[in-house]
Amino acid sequence: MKIRKAAVVGSGTMGAAVAAHLANAGIPVLLLDIAGSGADKNEIVKKGLERALKSKPAAFMHPSRAALIQIGNLEDDIGKLVNVDWIFEAILEKLDVKQEFWAKVEATGTQAIVSSNSSGIPMHLQIKDRSPEFKKRFVGTHFFNPPRYLKLLEVIPTGETDPEVIQAISEFGSRVLGKGVVIAKDVPGFIANRIGVWGMMQTTKDAVSLGIRPDEVDAIAGPIMGRASSGTMRTNDLSGLDIGLAVARNLGASTEFDYTPPPILETLVGMGRLGEKSGEGFFKRVKDATGKSVILTLDYDTLEYRDNGKVRLKELETIRTLGTPVERITALLKLEGKYGDLVRRSVYGLIWFAAQNIPACADNVVEIDNALKWGFNWQLGAFDLADALGLETVAQGIKDLGLEVPALIETHRASGTPFYPAGSSAKTEFIVLRDVKSDAARVIKTSGGASLVDIGDGVALLEFHSKANALGEDAIRMMMHAQKIIPEGFAGLVVGNNGENFSAGANLAVLLMQAQDGDFDEIGLGIRQFQRFTTSMRYSPFPTVSAPFGLALGGGCELSLYADHVQAHAELYMGLVEAGVGLIPAGGGTTEMLTRYTDQLLPTENAFSAIRKAFEQIALAKTSTSALEAREDLGYLRDSDGISFNRDYLLGDAKKRVLELAQGYVQPQPRADLTGLGEAAIANLKVAVHGLQLSKQASQHDGVIALQLAKILAGGTANREMKLSTQHFLDLEREAFLYLVGTRKTQERIAHTLKTGKPLRN
Repeated sequence: MKIRKAAVVGSGTMGAAVAAHLANAGIPVLLLDIAGSGADKNEIVKKGLERALKSKPAAFMHPSRAALIQIGNLEDDIGKLVNVDWIFEAILEKLDVKQEFWAKVEATGTQAIVSSNSSGIPMHLQIKDRSPEFKKRFVGTHFFNPPRYLKLLEVIPTGETDPEVIQAISEFGSRVLGKGVVIAKDVPGFIANRIGVWGMMQTTKDAVSLGIRPDEVDAIAGPIMGRASSGTMRTNDLSGLDIGLAVARNLGASTEFDYTPPPILETLVGMGRLGEKSGEGFFKRVKDATGKSVILTLDYDTLEYRDNGKVRLKELETIRTLGTPVERITALLKLEGKYGDLVRRSVYGLIWFAAQNIPACADNVVEIDNALKWGFNWQLGAFDLADALGLETVAQGIKDLGLEVPALIETHRASGTPFYPAGSSAKTEFIVLRDVKSDAARVIKTSGGASLVDIGDGVALLEFHSKANALGEDAIRMMMHAQKIIPEGFAGLVVGNNGENFSAGANLAVLLMQAQDGDFDEIGLGIRQFQRFTTSMRYSPFPTVSAPFGLALGGGCELSLYADHVQAHAELYMGLVEAGVGLIPAGGGTTEMLTRYTDQLLPTENAFSAIRKAFEQIALAKTSTSALEAREDLGYLRDSDGISFNRDYLLGDAKKRVLELAQGYVQPQPRADLTGLGEAAIANLKVAVHGLQLSKQASQHDGVIALQLAKILAGGTANREMKLSTQHFLDLEREAFLYLVGTRKTQERIAHTLKTGKPLRN
């Protein structure tokens, strides 16, 4: 049951976005909708595809992927469904409409897997009149919106779905589309909405009754608890208050649980305040007198909006500094007063409710926890958290809310058995470094900021675990150690981790301190060491594979550029961004981009074309918004590099690539054939920069940075064309970096970025 081609029926927001994500994964898609009433019967589906192409955040990882989508209408093209392997339905959310549609699909004679994205209509009711053979191939596939970015995919079999269909769609969703797949029961709300909407309604009611403002709620029930940055009330607005109200009413009517919406929600919807889409909900975005965007917060009593400024709760100041979500939640649960009450009701209430729904909506705690984590971007599920807090504490917390402790929790508490026994993992087929490192024998060497780990089959892994995975002395020393021990007993090296981001680059705070102290000899030595660190990925006697994901910026990008192979996660924000802090890439990034563009020159192009392309990319600090863009437009990835759509597989895929490369591996040698054009190239680039300065697109200091970059790419200031070595360009990188970091304006840029997280154009 291989899925090589798919059809999506329904070109609304969800249908078009799912079609786009299938195309992202390289799957040809037939996108259909009802026929238009005018001359162009494909008018409706065309508009749906156009919306997907213009959507923010982007539905397509690269615009070129839209070419994989063929459009049509259900009047003329329904017969084409016989040529696809999977038919995904995202049409009107009405039972009779869906039943009529599935009758037409069966009449085509298709043998494809057929599935519905319905979030409210039971799967088995949609196909009650279909043949036994059709029912075997039918399954629910509930994506969360936007499907490119939200990881959860709920697969909902009916009682008649063939197990082979469940396995095929689950493997395709996980491996090809990069989704986190959970198997849900065919009950109202499935897993994530059934539990998540209950929690959202309860927290909203508690916030109003306790008198906690919406912005205060989100300060508490957000990142500090390991939850999404949108918290609860902002998530309400983003989802649509009318949608939340409708879902809550439906779940309340179709289950035995209390989903009664808070009266404030009814009031706001009645006023047409539907959240983000109407401009007003629990929050309202306005412009102040200077044109700056300001977020106002709803007053529950007056229903007016107020500017409360940035939320600063003194109760949270110390808690924010604690290292893990569990530590922070533990501290929050101990708070006195209304803020502590909100946390206790939210945490213990959610665990209580989740336990009530096994086996109603899922067979085990893993499915529920994964649905909550992947559907709502939480770091901890209900039962992860119950284990971490301790089941005695949880049971008492539930009792204190006036609730009866569920039998599931009581059984585990009484027996002293956690929901996740030590050493177990919900993702046993993936490389989870926390679990690998639990075996001390597999930790080759470790320090505060980096570790070298044996991940099996003769492959070592270099892991960063400093703040933001910044690259400093620990990472460099660990790489030097890897250079010594890998040839003695390992096939090769993977560089990667399970953190939030691959690496945000070098440690700017240390660099700024050294520059302000005038310690330029130390900075120069550090650059030499960093260059050895990055280039050793290329010039080692063993294969190296980098596994970047999330942010791979500056030095994190350079480290990947020099790897023998890159196995990237599809959601990759990679770039040489040093110009934004007044510097140039000096870990070999400038040299490597020049090398790549030189190797890509067409017969009709000259050496200056490569210099110009590298100059524009680095000077403008271009960053990819996906791995596809990093490969197709920016050259940070090569055609031979791999892309994993599911991050859970990333390290395993990288490990496999190391083992493939190790067969007959030949150590590469540094280049000595790079062209330097000298002053001729510098003069050309100066003209371009001067034009940008005249048009106010570049500041004076931008010009200083650009001149240093031009000198590197030109191979120096000689008055003739030369053939130069890689090392020559690396030396020029170091000289330029030292010059720039010694300037006052670059130091101001670094300080501003460290303080605000944003670049300074001075």
